[in-house]
Amino acid sequence: MGAAPGRQVEVRHIMGTAVSIHALTAPGADVDARPAMEACFAELREADRVFSPYREDSDISRIRRGELTIEQAAPDVAEVAAACSQWEESTQGRFSARWRGGFDPTGYVKGWAVERAAVRHLAPLVLQPGVIAAGINAGGDIQLFTADDSDWVWHVGIADPGRPGEVVATVDVRNGAVATSGSAERGRHIIDPRTGEPVDHVVSATVVGDGLAAADVWATAAAVAGFDDLSWLAGADTRMGILLDGAGRVRRWTGATPVSVQPASVGVPA
Repeated sequence: MGAAPGRQVEVRHIMGTAVSIHALTAPGADVDARPAMEACFAELREADRVFSPYREDSDISRIRRGELTIEQAAPDVAEVAAACSQWEESTQGRFSARWRGGFDPTGYVKGWAVERAAVRHLAPLVLQPGVIAAGINAGGDIQLFTADDSDWVWHVGIADPGRPGEVVATVDVRNGAVATSGSAERGRHIIDPRTGEPVDHVVSATVVGDGLAAADVWATAAAVAGFDDLSWLAGADTRMGILLDGAGRVRRWTGATPVSVQPASVGVPA
């Protein structure tokens, strides 16, 4: 067995959650990933400054107070607004940035910002000699990269809400994103924008995809749709996904094909 790779890790609290960045290097490699990590953190802080609904001085707060229009705001705001409109159409209203009487893209921004920052600053890391892989985890939403000449695989555990500290499945990812939504971690915080009512029939919805922005939207849409409704799946570009409901059932799909429904206690193969 070869020597374990080196691991450089930095953690910051940004966008209301813990954000950790990991860089794996070949044994003995003289690589400093910290500049790329700090650049990634800086970009996320700027996204928080512009988009946070909890900051009185953010562009989003000013828009919601009528002090600023989307066109007058930072250019990223118009980009996000356009993307949210497209996602509302794609999810048939299961996702929306306008359900609370104003523009609030909170449900989209974190995944979008993390993916964008990771692609800009972490993806180039794995092109450097001696770097095996790099990834970012923002409150359980993950974007991962692996060097083409490496056999490294990220093993991502999907938490079992009914058994704290346990996982219901492990997903292997080389390059891609994993997003989880639902009521297990934060309670009934997901709202069905079509009704304005909180949803709790799915305690955890995990989606694996190419990019975190899309994976995060589809995880939210899956939670809103509910455990028994996969009618949205045919129009979604996901690699795989897992739903867990409050009764302990697990539903799994691969691509656009439902695979199985089973009790959570049985577990789900990776």
